[in-house]
Amino acid sequence: MEDETREFLVRIINTIAIILLWMMLNVFFGIYKNYAFFDTAPNWKNYLFYVFSITSLVILVIHLRRKWKL
Repeated sequence: MEDETREFLVRIINTIAIILLWMMLNVFFGIYKNYAFFDTAPNWKNYLFYVFSITSLVILVIHLRRKWKL
């Protein structure tokens, strides 16, 4: 396999792995730990979950844009 092709495939696999890891962490903390849901009113844990989720998404998008140079 050529070096450029191998680099491209490794970049694709790394991108998929990073996105899946981000999604699994959000599902684990959001659904399994019940931080994404609230009963009557959101508490500080819900706010903290959503802030970390949104900021980590922004950081992930910035990282992937730099990685793919878009």
